[in-house]
Amino acid sequence: MAELITRLARRGPASLEDAELLALLLGRARPGGLPRRMLRRAGSLAALFGAGHDVLDGTAGVRAWARLQAARELHLRSLAEPLQERALLDNPVATETWLRAWLGHLEHELFLCLHLDNRHRLIEADVLFRGTVDGASVYPREVVKSALARNAAAVILAHNHPSGVAEPSMADEQITRRLKSALGLVDIRVLDHLVVSAGQCVSLAARGIL
Repeated sequence: MAELITRLARRGPASLEDAELLALLLGRARPGGLPRRMLRRAGSLAALFGAGHDVLDGTAGVRAWARLQAARELHLRSLAEPLQERALLDNPVATETWLRAWLGHLEHELFLCLHLDNRHRLIEADVLFRGTVDGASVYPREVVKSALARNAAAVILAHNHPSGVAEPSMADEQITRRLKSALGLVDIRVLDHLVVSAGQCVSLAARGIL
C-alpha cells in the first residue's frame, strides 16, 4: 500500500495500472488477489463499475462493490455540478461527458429524463425506464407525470445503446415524436433526445427529429 501511495504521489494516478488503482480504492496492500479477480470476472474496468453485487462473491466482494458504487456516484455528482449551475444547452460537452460516464458502460438499457428549469439548468435526472439489451418500453404518461412532479419547464431525454453503437433507431425517432407531443400538451418543451454509447452521444435535435 505504501509503495502504491508513494508512486501515486510522485508520478500521478496515470502511472498506476487499473488493478493498482483498484487496490488503493479498496484499501488493499497489493493489486493481486481481489482487485485482479474482480477485473477478470467483470471483463473490463467499465463493466466492473456497472456490475451488480452478485458478480462479486463473499463478504469481501460485497464490501468492494459498495466502495466502487460510492466512488462512481461521487464521480457522477462531480460531473453533474456544472450542469446545475449553467444551462445544459450552453454546456453540451459537460452534459455528454456526464451521460457517457453514467450510461455508456451499461449492459442494459436505461431511459433518463433530465428535468430543467426555465433557464435550462438541471433540476433532477430521473431513470424512468429500465430495459434489456433489446430496448426499453417507454410510456409517455409516466414521462409527463415525472416532469410535472418536478415542475420542469423543459426536458432533455437520453438513453443508452448497450451495443456500443449510438446511431438512433426508427423506434428512437418515433418515441421522441410521441413524447414531444405528449409533453407539449402541458407546455413542457423537449429540447433534445440523446442516444449514448461509451464513446459517443448522438443528438436527435441535431438530426432534425425535434
